[in-house]
Amino acid sequence: MIIKILGTSVVVALGMVLVRKYRAYKWGRCKSSRSMKNKTVIVTGANSGLGKATALELANKGARVILACRDREKAQKALIEIRSQSRSGVLKVLELDLASFESIQKFADEFYRSEDRLDVLINNAGLFKCPYMTTKEGYEMQFGVNHLGHFLLTKLLLSKLKESAPSRIVIVSSALYKRAKLDIETINSESHYDKGMAYKNSKLANVLFARELAKRLKGTGVSVYSVSPGMVWTNLGRYMSISWWKMALLAPIAWFFIRTPYEGCQTILHCAVSEEVEGESGLYYRNCEKEAIAPVAMDDVLSKNLWDFSEKLCKQ
Repeated sequence: MIIKILGTSVVVALGMVLVRKYRAYKWGRCKSSRSMKNKTVIVTGANSGLGKATALELANKGARVILACRDREKAQKALIEIRSQSRSGVLKVLELDLASFESIQKFADEFYRSEDRLDVLINNAGLFKCPYMTTKEGYEMQFGVNHLGHFLLTKLLLSKLKESAPSRIVIVSSALYKRAKLDIETINSESHYDKGMAYKNSKLANVLFARELAKRLKGTGVSVYSVSPGMVWTNLGRYMSISWWKMALLAPIAWFFIRTPYEGCQTILHCAVSEEVEGESGLYYRNCEKEAIAPVAMDDVLSKNLWDFSEKLCKQ
């Protein structure tokens, strides 16, 4: 009886492993062997999760990687860890708080003083379902960090990206953008705040920004990509509170659906380095493949209004 139970358990376990491996295969993997030697890449939020995994993979390809992070101490620890796992590439920490326009300007100024080129900008850092908070300039935090801070950072670095062309901008969004209901008039309102919808709206802003930016950069040699990394096991959910018993119940299910940071960063890498996306711009990628953009993000009037609104807030 015991042998039969053990045998059944082994078969079930093997079946689960095979299903998980198949899911990972369907998620895609960056297959490019392209060297990034002599290329400079900025990765925002590179001290943990997706950003850290992306920085490691780029370092393995020989890139000069700028870890753009709010917490310098955590970024330095990440740099040491990445360096211990990579035999190539150059790593450097530059402080960047995307919730502060002053910090973003200081970062850009320091980058221009110390770096000769910028080949890839990866706008990765973000917040997820945080309580209502505001940036230093008084804007709702998820919109402020996930979109507005990256909007300003990108604009400040555009001249260096153009000088270094062909170059790329990768904007990390989420498939949840499809469920957004973006209203520019109330996006900073505390009375209208819903933390889940605020996240979705910020991710829709990412896709709209990528499309509008691609139009404005046509002919410059700078390509823009918006990316969904899928559900990834990172500290992005630090503001969520789940009881231990729910965690225990959900863990086996989550194992099939949630990606590791390495698995999650593959589409980011694909858009950052792959030859097959060369020259494509303004498109959306998931599982290392192009995916049709949902109608909610194909509104040209909304993308233009969001651009103008963002410029007004950033005083650009």
